[in-house]
Amino acid sequence: MTKRTFGRPDRPPRNALTQWLSKLWIPWLQGGLLLIIIGVWVAAMIVTAIPSLFIWLASCLTMVILLGSFVLMVRQSKAANTLSYHKPMVEALLRSEAVPLAIIDPQGVIMELNEGAERTFGYERAELMGNWLASFVDAGSRDALHTMLEHSLTGCPKQGNIHIIHRSGYPLELHLVCAPMVQDEKVIGTMVVSHDLSDRKRNVERIRYMAYYDDRTGLPNRTLFQMRLNESLAYAHDHNQLVGLCYMDLDRFKLVNASFGREFGDMLLMQVAERFTSVMSEQDFAARMEGDEFALLFKDLESEEQLLSRARMVLQAIEEPYELKGFPIQITASIGAVTSRLGEDDDYALLNKADMALMKVKQNGRNDALLYSESWSNYSFEHLSMQHEMYRAIQRKEFILYYQPQYDMISGGMIGVEALVRWKHPIRGMIPPGDFIPLAEESGMIVQIGDWVLEEACRQNKCWQESGLPPMPVSVNLSIRQFVQHDLASKVADVLTRTGLDSQYLDLEITESMTMDVNHVSRCLLDLTALGVGISIDDFGTGYSSFHYLKNFPIDRLKIDRSFVRDIQQDPSDAEIVAAIIAMAHNLNIQVIAEGVETQEQIEFLRKHNCDEMQGYFWSAPVPSDNIEQMLGGYYM
Repeated sequence: MTKRTFGRPDRPPRNALTQWLSKLWIPWLQGGLLLIIIGVWVAAMIVTAIPSLFIWLASCLTMVILLGSFVLMVRQSKAANTLSYHKPMVEALLRSEAVPLAIIDPQGVIMELNEGAERTFGYERAELMGNWLASFVDAGSRDALHTMLEHSLTGCPKQGNIHIIHRSGYPLELHLVCAPMVQDEKVIGTMVVSHDLSDRKRNVERIRYMAYYDDRTGLPNRTLFQMRLNESLAYAHDHNQLVGLCYMDLDRFKLVNASFGREFGDMLLMQVAERFTSVMSEQDFAARMEGDEFALLFKDLESEEQLLSRARMVLQAIEEPYELKGFPIQITASIGAVTSRLGEDDDYALLNKADMALMKVKQNGRNDALLYSESWSNYSFEHLSMQHEMYRAIQRKEFILYYQPQYDMISGGMIGVEALVRWKHPIRGMIPPGDFIPLAEESGMIVQIGDWVLEEACRQNKCWQESGLPPMPVSVNLSIRQFVQHDLASKVADVLTRTGLDSQYLDLEITESMTMDVNHVSRCLLDLTALGVGISIDDFGTGYSSFHYLKNFPIDRLKIDRSFVRDIQQDPSDAEIVAAIIAMAHNLNIQVIAEGVETQEQIEFLRKHNCDEMQGYFWSAPVPSDNIEQMLGGYYM
């Protein structure tokens, strides 16, 4: 026989002896079975120093010990029989931690439980065993628990909800299933299985939140926005009010995301959302639709002009500088706006019109707000149709390359060509790049087109060389989406390997706006120059001009934008800018080529200021590859 002792904390009273508190249990085991538990109680009253009380107290203690031992021995005997009869099922359930389970005797006392039940209540096993289940239940639920347990004792299962207070202090709602345990056609106890409804309710709330709100910004999402928009349109129609809808997109956000990473981009999105919602009223509504796109709903407007005014307030709030992880960031946005006064449009129609206005803003240069005009409907259809056809054009290989010659300013000889993509549509004919390049950039298809242009230009240049023409570099424009790819250098190396073109005959052109992320640009340009390709800055003077990056980046050539060259004879400011760019570049040992040269006067000015190369319609428009072959043959044959 083995004897073990362990302490027990106070527990709620469970019979008429309400003035006694259990302080110690002494279990006696034999063969691994519990035969008897001796319960020792201490009176809750204050015992004075009166001698007769000691005799009375000793008698009480003796009586209570014997009574408690007998009661517990009977309970243990009943529980042992119950567990023995249901042993296979009970043991399997008790081993399972996922389903909280307790076995209750007919008096409502916990006789057995598993770890799942311990976690649910928050108490240790020793604190639960032998206590009334009702003592751990909220007072307001005890009647419901009693009803379920009493019902199960009639032989029929019963289920319902109760509330408990977890040991840590927080409330829980449980769903209980009380199933009778029957032996020899007699109910000997109840098996109680519980399920935490609090978790389910929290999960339901979480699912609801995920269904209607954006995790990144905390703003409503597209689904909830369209619900609110429909409600607002119905109310505005009934009360003759004007509702305004704005569709907003952050300008060049993808560059920030690609340059600094998604975490950085998410931080910026959160700050932008906080910024523009701070200038909106409580009755207005904002949502994140997807990516860097947001929708704003303005109610009870007086006019379209008021909507435009509020939209521009939002833009002003957004363009204030941000600081993220010590980096100063400035970003702008574009907004397309529409009002409900333009007909009986539903939510989808209004969103489409606002989106069309947004596209118009982007075409006009971004960082502005514009109201939708009904005259754009035909344009919108054509725009969407072209996007679909452009996707098919990539598959059908409808894109072709034209080449514009580049000339030495002193000798006048051809020293290179620039590859320019054209779309040869089977029905529309030749589509100008200005009609499809912006759409390709917005849709992301510019990467596929750009990859094809790079390989085709290298292949064609190699073909010219193999046909006996003198070698010269071909210039290829990189889109911003291509430039931010981490594997750009390896892609270029693969193209050179496949086509067999020597790297010295490839020149890659980037724009100034691509040089914002100094770390990425430095790594990328160093990787590219390590291959031996040339690097040119295209449209110099129109973007984020900085002499600093010219000094620190491996730049071989600057291309003066045509907008400066065009007016050098009429505008003294443009003339001074061009002269300064040439002088500055030469001081940094960088070659200069002027774009858009169309007159003899422009050539004379550029020669006077020692410009190295020129390109423009004065010499030749962009032409097919066969024309270049003829032109080169004329010079060298």
